[in-house]
Amino acid sequence: MAELEGPEFGKADFVLLDEVTMEQFLENLRRRFSQGRIYTYIGEVVVAVNPYRTLELYGPPAVERYRGRELYERPPHLFALADAAYKAMKRRAKDTCIVISGESGAGKTEASKYIMQYIAAITNPTQRAEVERVKNVLLKSNCVLEAFGNAKTNRNDNSSRFGKYMDINFDFKGDPTGGHIHNYLLEKVRGCHGWAWPGGCCAHAGTAWHPAPAPSSSPESSSSSRERGTSTPSTSCYWEPQRSCWPPSTSAGTPAPTATPGRVPRAPPAGTTRTATGRWRRRWPSSASPRRRWAPCAASWPPSCTCLRQALLTRTVAAGGGELIEKGHSPKEAAYARDACAKAIYERLFCWIVGRINASIAAHDYDVRLHGKSTVIGVLDIYGFEIFDTNSFEQFCINYCNEKLQQLFIELILRQEQAEYQREGIAWQSIEYFSNEPIVELVEQPHRGILALLDEACLAAGTVTDSLFLASMDARLGRHPHYTSRKVLLGGNWGELGVHGQGADTPPAPQLCPTDKTMEFNRDFRIKHYAGDVTYSVEGFLDKNKDTLFQDFKRLFYNSADPVLRAMWPDGEQSITEVTKRPLTTGTLFKNSMVALVENLASKEPYYVRCIKPNDQKSPTLFDEERCRHQVSYLGLLENVRVRRAGFAYRQPYHRFLLRYKMTCEYTWPNHLMATDREATQALLEQHGFQDDVAYGHTKVFIRTPRTLFCLEQERAQLIPIIVLLLQKAWRGALARRRCRYLRAAYTIMAYYKRHKVKAYLWELLRRFQAVRTLPDFGKSVVWPEPPAVLARFQDASQRLFRRWRARQIIKNIPPSEMGQIRAKVAAMEALQGLRKDWGCQRSWARDYLSSPSENPGQALPFARRLQTLKDKVHFGSVLFSCHVRKINRFSKSRDRAILVTDQHLYKLDPRKQYRVMRALPLSTVTGLSVTSCQAQLVVFHTQSQDDLAVCLHKMQPAGDDRVGELVGVLLEHCRATKRELQVRVSDCIQLSLRGRRRLLTVETRPGAVTPDFGKSRDGFVLYWPGR
Repeated sequence: MAELEGPEFGKADFVLLDEVTMEQFLENLRRRFSQGRIYTYIGEVVVAVNPYRTLELYGPPAVERYRGRELYERPPHLFALADAAYKAMKRRAKDTCIVISGESGAGKTEASKYIMQYIAAITNPTQRAEVERVKNVLLKSNCVLEAFGNAKTNRNDNSSRFGKYMDINFDFKGDPTGGHIHNYLLEKVRGCHGWAWPGGCCAHAGTAWHPAPAPSSSPESSSSSRERGTSTPSTSCYWEPQRSCWPPSTSAGTPAPTATPGRVPRAPPAGTTRTATGRWRRRWPSSASPRRRWAPCAASWPPSCTCLRQALLTRTVAAGGGELIEKGHSPKEAAYARDACAKAIYERLFCWIVGRINASIAAHDYDVRLHGKSTVIGVLDIYGFEIFDTNSFEQFCINYCNEKLQQLFIELILRQEQAEYQREGIAWQSIEYFSNEPIVELVEQPHRGILALLDEACLAAGTVTDSLFLASMDARLGRHPHYTSRKVLLGGNWGELGVHGQGADTPPAPQLCPTDKTMEFNRDFRIKHYAGDVTYSVEGFLDKNKDTLFQDFKRLFYNSADPVLRAMWPDGEQSITEVTKRPLTTGTLFKNSMVALVENLASKEPYYVRCIKPNDQKSPTLFDEERCRHQVSYLGLLENVRVRRAGFAYRQPYHRFLLRYKMTCEYTWPNHLMATDREATQALLEQHGFQDDVAYGHTKVFIRTPRTLFCLEQERAQLIPIIVLLLQKAWRGALARRRCRYLRAAYTIMAYYKRHKVKAYLWELLRRFQAVRTLPDFGKSVVWPEPPAVLARFQDASQRLFRRWRARQIIKNIPPSEMGQIRAKVAAMEALQGLRKDWGCQRSWARDYLSSPSENPGQALPFARRLQTLKDKVHFGSVLFSCHVRKINRFSKSRDRAILVTDQHLYKLDPRKQYRVMRALPLSTVTGLSVTSCQAQLVVFHTQSQDDLAVCLHKMQPAGDDRVGELVGVLLEHCRATKRELQVRVSDCIQLSLRGRRRLLTVETRPGAVTPDFGKSRDGFVLYWPGR
């Protein structure tokens, strides 16, 4: 909570001030600023002061400190507000928004960055790649937008010259899935008015510097330079980033190169000179032709120089019926067309960048039925209230935007208070608060507001100047209480004014001031904004509101070969003979966007950050009281505090209130015995005599004045040391008594412990193994008890004896005829060492499969005859193994064969020729076997003569039978009986020798194959095994 900070830091919440006055408000703000506490609450509103220095408030430890905490559990911070908005969105599945406001240089953009940083840090705990990508784009998009949309002003070195509202979409788990950025009122005039280059720093992102290519450079090199975004310095180029894009030597009607918006600014080349105004300049040679002066623009834009020249100097108008009229521009009209083109390029480039960012962070393939409801957190970082020496149309729109947001702020704060009081059943008294609705109506009222009069002047026939527009406003708005001008009001139809709060029959008092010399005749007018009086210069209002861009430029860029330019100008697709409608004016478009923005914010649960600029010198120690007083006044912060305190300054759920203050009442400490927490809270407050300063809601207690809360906090602070001392005394006594009991019992336990453990172990051992003779597994599943340390060696010896006894019991029950198979399986198990998963140990081994009619139907009798012939000839003792195989020879030819392993020879037989012997190998020459770890029935017999035999067992019944382990076990058991060594290797890449030549044999699974087969590979052979 806010009380975690000491009194030396002031009040962490302005609601807790003793008196709500401007002096106490500023004193508390100054004290916290001097102590490095730049954040202060007004209820759930954060007031942020720009510190003009780096503070250790935003690292990972700070994120963890505020993660998942309630708003008042930690000192005031932006992270606490961001976490509150995130939890409200996640818990209640409700859209929220964070509105950041304040004047230029107060730190709004930095505040939005920290909020985005916090939201990114606390989301996506599972580190999903797509969510991380979206977070990365959301965080880094600020840098791109600032590079193209920020500028240096007389109040801020890096002022945002556009408004930004970012929606962040979240899934049901609270992870960001996408987003969308809306931009408002980009200050386009910087695209055609070059600024100075102070100290090597670009004054704004809208101006770019492009020298022309050298005359000797080839078209290919120029094209490649454009593609890389670079250009080649030339000795005959013009560097003129000044207010006018025309060189002084240019004749009227002959355009000169303009600065190209949208490219990255870079320093001018060597050899340029700097003028007295600090601008870099390289002049054209006197012999340069007019066409030569178009080179920079023609090199920067894909359209030809002729088309660009024609669009700048002429205008084509569709007169209807397919008739076209081409009209040449005067020098003034050509300059206007040039400026309009530069502004449009800058604006469309910026909107194109925003569109690309939106496309990269859009939520793709999001289905509510699969992924749950999507919620949104909006972050509004929009320009603050501006008062310059000369305020034009841009400042008028910006201040109108702030009027709309201020009105929304007051209405939502008041509405939220009323809703909570009504929900809790608390009586609410109407609070008087400043309403700027008359100012908003003065600007946006249909048919009568300033924007409506401005549109009327722009649509009027004939020559209408800015002075005539000012005269129209004087005549129709002269008696409005928030409008002032120097012109003397002589008459007018006051009933048409529709001034807020005034009738049509009784005219209000005149507001025009002919003697006010702070305004100029026929140029200035003044509006009394909520933030103060602002004098606007009417010069340029009409042109900026029209913002006319001739269709010739749109067609020119749409027909460009550059796909980026084509994408920026989709409206250029319109036919040249088609009569176009008059587009909406800039003021109307901005008003519509503001209305939509306010409706969007009103539909969400709002959270506010009010930024304050402590001084104009950017000093981390200076607190300009008058400067801050003005900002506190026009931001309505005192009104916000009064609205918060008007009903009750503090509210808390009953259970949390008792948890904090129950020690101050004998009826609630340590736990109350009443029916409800509300009754216990009421008893606590009545004991202190605060019953007249509180109200009881359905779920919360409401405290009217901060003094009641301070009294409770003070009494709690006095009782806490006593309670801590009591707890320490009780706990220390309990520890001492427990230690004494432990010492008394220790000696007794030590005396009986060893004998008890030994007896318990022996009795347990006897109990577990008493009936092992009757168990099917002879005690294999019996778990040995954990022995005492003194009997560890005794248990090891007992386990060895038990294992020998159990093996003897098992062997006694095995018939002598099965012992050979058992020994073979044991030998196979030891040789394969778990490297082959399935090797046929679960079935009975028949060994001689070719003699079986079920295995070898139709050929079992011929094989028996061949077997008898071999026995009569060689006189072998027994058949170890026989099976059909597929073999491969050194010529890469594979054939179906059969193998017969006796106790003397290994035979390769031909089943198609009555099992004729193809090859006979004495078993004494077989030195090893190689098998694979997979299911393939591949066996390689290694011989002393370096002529190995590679076969694959097949035609087995059942088809999936595994006989590799059987072959390995039978041969190993035979070799052990004859006291010979046989090496068995398990590898998926087997090396074999065929007549001394080394080859590699691998296994490859082939889907769709019916039978295994060998093939040739680059390094040797490959066995294609059927499988998935």
